[in-house]
Amino acid sequence: GARWGESWGLEVPLYFAPAGFEEEPTQRRSNAHEIVGAECRATRNAVGLVDITGFSRYEVTGPGAEEWLSTTFASRLPGTGRSRLAPMLSPSGRLVGDLTLLNWGDGSWWIMGSYYLRQWHMRWFHHLLPETGVEIRDISDTVTGFALSGPRSREVLARTTHADISNEAMPFLSCREMDVGLARAHVNRMSVAGELGYEINVPCSEHRGLRLEILAAGKEFGLVETGMNALLSLRMEKSFGIWSTEYTWAYTPGMSGLDRFIDFEKKEFVGRAAALRERDQAPPAQILSTLEIDAEDADASGWEPVWEGSRQVGFVTSGAYGHCVGRSLALAYLDRAVAVAETELEVHIVGQLRRARVLPGPAFDPAGTRMRR
Repeated sequence: GARWGESWGLEVPLYFAPAGFEEEPTQRRSNAHEIVGAECRATRNAVGLVDITGFSRYEVTGPGAEEWLSTTFASRLPGTGRSRLAPMLSPSGRLVGDLTLLNWGDGSWWIMGSYYLRQWHMRWFHHLLPETGVEIRDISDTVTGFALSGPRSREVLARTTHADISNEAMPFLSCREMDVGLARAHVNRMSVAGELGYEINVPCSEHRGLRLEILAAGKEFGLVETGMNALLSLRMEKSFGIWSTEYTWAYTPGMSGLDRFIDFEKKEFVGRAAALRERDQAPPAQILSTLEIDAEDADASGWEPVWEGSRQVGFVTSGAYGHCVGRSLALAYLDRAVAVAETELEVHIVGQLRRARVLPGPAFDPAGTRMRR
């Protein structure tokens, strides 16, 4: 039932539809709107399963791996059996990546990110790599997987493994190797949907078997397969940015909010001087903010201008209907003076001016408690 999109030549599921369904192309909400909404609600209320083949994965090994990662990334490194969101900067302090670092505890590390940036990031890694002591491999075509997200995801995963995955044994942002069904999997407790969730990575040869195992285990818990359109809606409700929209080389940590992940106590990392300058001397003129828009039958998609009266004060980076909060949402770079909660603004949506207001934070679970339960 999957309806497909594409990422760097890789087919990715956008949503799952009943037999015979045909989407009618439009710039407004299409006839697939409620199909996507059902996937969102199933994830928030029970559990959703999404294919994460379209994530890039790099393996870093060698005696110098930890030191190299520490200077390449602006964040603190995760401890043994832990993962961490990690911005990567250029010497000028611009973003080069918003990635996830995983420390498997056996001397090997993973970097996970966007599938379509693989060649660009590998060129960057090789540019910084020392002559000896560190080896990096792009394993994106040999490792694949699925992500479970939702309040019942732990129960589903528990049906497939003998490992202890209780909150005490496997808290938020922990990672470990374990058996899932018949596959040896690398599992990271994280969720782009902002729910209790797990990213399960296996060799490509185990991909189909893993899917069937999880579908069987999740049947009694209301598991639903979901696509990238639902993930867009769910991440907008959480104000989670992604590369190519909220995060690109045009923006800085202070603009994007990724400065909260920087370890300024580290003595050395690429872009440190520029990041310190931005923090202490030159705060950015625009910052990333969340908007609620009074939309009717269309939602923001990106690059729509944001207005305060006749003055343009920003632009939308991405948008979607938040099916689980019942509101049209957008992320936008706004002039600092107007990026204040409850500020009334306007946004052009499909050529029509719509009222909008700045939200104080994510529209759904602003404290992030659901990811940590």
